[in-house]
Amino acid sequence: MVQHTGVNLAVDLRTSARAFPDKPAIISKDGPIPYRDLDSRVDRLAVGLHKIGIRKGDRVAFSIGNTPDFACLHFAALRAGAISVPMNPMLRASELRPYLGSVAPRVIVSQESFANEVMSAGPHPAPVYVIGRHPSAMAFSELETEGQPIDAEMTSDDLAVLAYTSGTAGAPKGAMLSHGNLAANLDQMVKIEGSYTQPDDIVLAVLPLSHIFGLNVVLGLSIRQGATILLEERFDAAATLRRVADHGVTILAGAPPMYLAWLAVDSPAAFDLSKVRFAVSGASRLPVEVIPAFREVYGVEIWEGYGLTETAPTVATTRMGEQRPGSIGLPLPDQEVRIVDASGEDVMMGDPGEIWVKGPNVFKGYWEEPEATSKAFSGDWFKTGDIAYQDEDGYLWLVDRQKEVIIVSGFNVFPGEVEEAIRSHPSVADAAVLGVPDPRQGERVKAFVVTHPEESLSEEEVIVHSTKHLARFKVPSEIEFVDELPRMPSGKVVKRMIRSEELGPAV
Repeated sequence: MVQHTGVNLAVDLRTSARAFPDKPAIISKDGPIPYRDLDSRVDRLAVGLHKIGIRKGDRVAFSIGNTPDFACLHFAALRAGAISVPMNPMLRASELRPYLGSVAPRVIVSQESFANEVMSAGPHPAPVYVIGRHPSAMAFSELETEGQPIDAEMTSDDLAVLAYTSGTAGAPKGAMLSHGNLAANLDQMVKIEGSYTQPDDIVLAVLPLSHIFGLNVVLGLSIRQGATILLEERFDAAATLRRVADHGVTILAGAPPMYLAWLAVDSPAAFDLSKVRFAVSGASRLPVEVIPAFREVYGVEIWEGYGLTETAPTVATTRMGEQRPGSIGLPLPDQEVRIVDASGEDVMMGDPGEIWVKGPNVFKGYWEEPEATSKAFSGDWFKTGDIAYQDEDGYLWLVDRQKEVIIVSGFNVFPGEVEEAIRSHPSVADAAVLGVPDPRQGERVKAFVVTHPEESLSEEEVIVHSTKHLARFKVPSEIEFVDELPRMPSGKVVKRMIRSEELGPAV
């Protein structure tokens, strides 16, 4: 077991580099990167950030895919005492604009392939560096500077990451995760018997590192434990399985659509997964039938986890205790979970209620959103908005989500954001968005659209318009035109009436 000291999460990389200097920390398409070399590059970037004026508490925002540059910049920001702000690289300029306006970064970094969207989200008061080339930005390589290594001293309450999530109205909110929050969740996972990750493991990292699952459960825990990360820039079911087999991956980490895609590949017997110890699934609910099917086809057990961005992220896992089909498992050590009714009172065992969580992994609140923060807590208890019941042995069973979030291939889609994009079309009078079941993605986005009188609009026109304003995974795959949307006297759309198909088609 690697012994770690200090509060700054970047210490994890320093410690593992000293314990395993020649061991690959990351294997990417360009080959292996030993822990010693990764640590040295992070040092140079931290010095470079300090040289351009980055200090404790400053925000470093970046739009980078699953490449070694992501890991290097993330740990360099932490090492310099800054706050890491990873942004989903699939976001369009209109989606990035509120993020960047809210966070007010001191520096922005983008991968070349995403740079046009980042630049179009401006004007930016902060300098922009691009990994590659862009006529209006500086080269990322200029940030690497030799100098005395920097190890900013941080407390457990100092912020490490702003992980952006959204409310159903579509306004982005930055979940403030401290060094202590993220470290606590790593400690909680390490305490599980058999743990998630051991130093000898090779962990598949194809989940987006900009998502909290990829950021802390995959990247953070692997680095802390001195494991090796097989870094994949994009998911292709067969190609990824081939890489898993060729590199002797021991832990798979994925969202449910990935496991469904792996089960659907041609000739699954061609892929040798005998070295895989287990797989973990998160980000959305895993269909119950996938676990026995995956076990039969590949001989690999899938352990499901439940968590949220605000809890850094893991709250419960089937890695604790035993597999109970349909259950999301037991709460992690050093966390408390309550199931409560609408008045905040504990429900009777077996009755459904909202999941409330308390523990050192629970976030500090939403960045510059005191009202949203206040609504999210009852004392020290974080109100998840998810509905579950707990059996006599403490196992949790997720029933529903109070929030209207739609989960497409593990990515959160917030209806209000999509509705706003659709309503910006001059022919649209009103719009409502729902998630509908999808066998491959978990859910897909469906929009109900009302046009202005005497205006005509096609399904394709709505989709094309949405694509200009939204990341591809948020774009509705189905459009239904209706005469009107059911609304309460307050003006709020009654989405349960839409779900029950009480709307008639437009004429």
